Amino acid sequence: MKRIAVVTTIYRYLTHAQHFADRFLVGYPKEGNWHRPNMRVVSMFVDQKPEGNQSEDRAREFGFTVYPTIAETLRCGGENIAVDAVLLIGEHGDYPHNEMSQVLYPRYEFFKECVKVFEEDGKSVPIFNDKHLSYSFEKAKEMVNDGYRLNFGVLAGSSLPVTWRLPDVDLSLGCELEDALMVGVGGSDPMDYHALEAMQCMVERRKGGETGVAAVQLIDGEEVWKLGEKGRWSMELLEAALSRSDTPCGLTDEDGRTQDMIRNGEIYRLVDNPAAYFIEYNDGFKATLLMINGAIRDYCFAAKLKGEPLPVSTQFFLTPTPNVTYSACLVSKIEELFETGVAPYPAERTLLVSGTLENCLLSRHRGHVRLETPHLNVEYSAPTESQHAQR
Repeated sequence: MKRIAVVTTIYRYLTHAQHFADRFLVGYPKEGNWHRPNMRVVSMFVDQKPEGNQSEDRAREFGFTVYPTIAETLRCGGENIAVDAVLLIGEHGDYPHNEMSQVLYPRYEFFKECVKVFEEDGKSVPIFNDKHLSYSFEKAKEMVNDGYRLNFGVLAGSSLPVTWRLPDVDLSLGCELEDALMVGVGGSDPMDYHALEAMQCMVERRKGGETGVAAVQLIDGEEVWKLGEKGRWSMELLEAALSRSDTPCGLTDEDGRTQDMIRNGEIYRLVDNPAAYFIEYNDGFKATLLMINGAIRDYCFAAKLKGEPLPVSTQFFLTPTPNVTYSACLVSKIEELFETGVAPYPAERTLLVSGTLENCLLSRHRGHVRLETPHLNVEYSAPTESQHAQR
């Protein structure tokens, strides 16, 4: 039975640590059955313990120890590493923000504490890192390189790439993409990260594989709609993405009517401050993320394939709280990493998205300028089989 160390910022109701670690404690739904991993949480580090902290109660119930340091957590209070994997959840808690609205979660610092133990003890184990690798691309790059340097598997990122899709759409590996657009909701930087990684898991399947990002620009306000009218982003793809949404707001909320939100103008009335993230890739491909708070409440994608008359589109399905079973889809991938030592999809995806988001926010901070990003020359190949849930 694999022994798991949990390293987290905070552990209370509906935090990411509770969602992920609880599933290793009691199991989770998988392909229509209740699945219990052949793994056991044996130790935990919690950085902050505000009111509602559940870590001590979980420790008493399931027989593990909450340690005061990360090193002790990995060594289970002994002199050498005593776990087979690390579940690193640096999300939620009271942490500062920088001038670009990034939350300065200590994921990098937690990761490097683990690496220090690996180096001192001469043994490395797989690490799952929730969401961004870091708010800093340079720190994130160092984290991925540590995995290669010390030969341990690194998996990271969002649950959106592995949740169900409505409809169950995939892009064939090596497809010829002409354009892509994602719509999402929520604040920056927690939620735009989810949307960018969902978009990336689709566009990385294009012909030639991923080559990195050449330039980015973030525009917000009424200028977003004007650029759509001028063709900077595709109204056709926005219409296709919106057609997959189950949560149109405004008139649908008021009396249940079906609506074409673009033609009836509701989208312009409902979205107070739209944001457009323009991504230019090294191979010339371009993609757009629109954050449209107020118009919908879900995440949808649309793309134009060469030779196809109509766009392909889908919704990344997010099941409701409190169970949020889409996180179970991600736990199944974490379990695969812990069992095999090999990540089911490359951490370079998360590395590229981490850097792309950082530079989009920098674009906004500098007055919405277009930024060239030669340092985001991250190349990788998408997994042969898509990793999203299908059963």
